[in-house]
Amino acid sequence: MNASDQTLAATGSPLTPTTTLRPPATSRTPPAPAPAGREDRLRSLDGLRLLAALFVCLYHFAGRGGTIAGSWHQSPGRLFPSLSLAAVYGCLGVQFFFVISGFVICMSSWGRTLGDFFRSRVARLYPAYWTALILVTVAACALPVVLRPLGLDAFLVNLTLLQQPMGVPRVLGVCWTLWAEVRFYALFALCVVRRGVTYRRVVLFCCGWTLACALARVAGSPLTDELVMPGHAPFFIGGLALYLVHRFGSDPLLWGIVGVSWLLGQHQATTALWHPGAQGDFHRDPYVILLIVTLAFAAVAAVAMGWTRWANWHWLTVAGALTYPFYLVHEHLGWFAIRLLHRDLGLPAYPTLTLSVLSLLALSWLIHHFVERPFGPRLKRALAVRPAR
Repeated sequence: MNASDQTLAATGSPLTPTTTLRPPATSRTPPAPAPAGREDRLRSLDGLRLLAALFVCLYHFAGRGGTIAGSWHQSPGRLFPSLSLAAVYGCLGVQFFFVISGFVICMSSWGRTLGDFFRSRVARLYPAYWTALILVTVAACALPVVLRPLGLDAFLVNLTLLQQPMGVPRVLGVCWTLWAEVRFYALFALCVVRRGVTYRRVVLFCCGWTLACALARVAGSPLTDELVMPGHAPFFIGGLALYLVHRFGSDPLLWGIVGVSWLLGQHQATTALWHPGAQGDFHRDPYVILLIVTLAFAAVAAVAMGWTRWANWHWLTVAGALTYPFYLVHEHLGWFAIRLLHRDLGLPAYPTLTLSVLSLLALSWLIHHFVERPFGPRLKRALAVRPAR
């Protein structure tokens, strides 16, 4: 679950203001740069990010069983017979995040050095992430019947964001998407940002990564799959190409990359989320999965083409700022809120769902205002390289 840079972040990536356009260093003449991205376009992207986060939240609260069924005291599929039909597709908000992340990371890394890119990612990801770890752990200690706290050794490893490759249990269920984002950042930084982001280098990176995804299946190596991420890469690649469309204008090569990414992405999503036969209370239709993946690409493409410049509302910037902390805390803290409101206080299901989401958004605003805004810039400055004495 920015998983992605925005004035916020995702499935983990904050959106930074668009930099001044420069002609890319290529061996051929690329499409002429389009006018610099406008603020209203960034706001529309912020709105899409919050929409994706709410979609994932709906899935966690009303579209699956497991621990959330214990908090509701019954399966959400029976408690919300109509809502759960849509909520079961909410997990596709993660793929939506990855497309947005590709767009935003390409935009925010343009004109930056490798050190700048590293500092911005660390300052963006970790303050809210560490806060979410502490909040969820405290809640687990206070009410272990909902979620059991991890041991101190596992908690400390979770502070690094490397718990998944280390085989350590996760404090946050959604942090698997952050691990996918971190791998994307590392690949893009080493292959593109290290030498300077240009049109040519981003295109070559997209083509090379796509080919590597196809070959990864033949290799049959867990290490190769972990590095190449064939299940997630098409969405990141599609976002990268869409940012080039946004920056340089439409081009058959770029739309070809987007098209191939969509073709591969819909297959990966369908394979992962659908299987024939009985599926219990929660059933997914492969055609609906295809439709949602298509809409995710189309929504970011609309931003890239400038069709959403009318969405210039200031509240979208605030909504975007809430996205990353909300994504981090909503799942586990939502379980606690639902159990308290519904099972302990007897509040009906739909008011419980509404109040839980609103309270988590309020908590996200507090994290953004009192943690991200003051400590993110401080951490970034602390990581700056200082000359030797």
